[in-house]
Amino acid sequence: MNPVPTLVFADTETTSLHPDRRAWEVGLIIRPAGGTRADETEHNFFVDVDDLDLGNADPMSLKIGRFYQRHPQMQAEWPIGLQVHDEKYVMGQVERMTRGAWIVGAVPNFDTEVLSARMRWRDICPAWHYHLVDVENLAAGALALPPPWGFDDLLQAFALTYNETDRHTALGDARMVRDLYDRVITDRRARIEAHPDQQPAKNTPVSLKLVPPTGES
Repeated sequence: MNPVPTLVFADTETTSLHPDRRAWEVGLIIRPAGGTRADETEHNFFVDVDDLDLGNADPMSLKIGRFYQRHPQMQAEWPIGLQVHDEKYVMGQVERMTRGAWIVGAVPNFDTEVLSARMRWRDICPAWHYHLVDVENLAAGALALPPPWGFDDLLQAFALTYNETDRHTALGDARMVRDLYDRVITDRRARIEAHPDQQPAKNTPVSLKLVPPTGES
């Protein structure tokens, strides 16, 4: 088995769902190649409102991400410990941290599309690995669950729950992506170790039925 490459669990909060959306918050969790949670670093960036083209923003998108409640520049008093950076700085940091890494997200193309567009606008070339890892697809595949499904449904199936305070925050969502990814991978490895004789031959389709955690039915 090839060693696990650098993984970046990523999420963005954006000004809309449209193709010209801007990311006003970026959350990244960097797990170095072959590393574990103990090796991770977390990064959270807020983009300066002057770079957000708010005149073209969608009010509902801003409401869902609690833009007016959470963006430091929207507060009556600046929140202690939070910083705001211009977009070019943020995109430069994203490029550096994701270079060569595999991006893991919940519908990760939504995040990489906005990041790629804004990076190129700033003359920065995205350099993450072209394979995007959609944790929802991983989880649904492990459950042999056809669409439609919801992220909360998948979390529940793997005995995970959202902290509502963290929902629709970039770093909070990235942590939830990480937790689901680890649960899916750990569950699969546990099955292989427990029943090596039941593993399918190479290139044979896999059909899995989730076993609820001990104490749950």
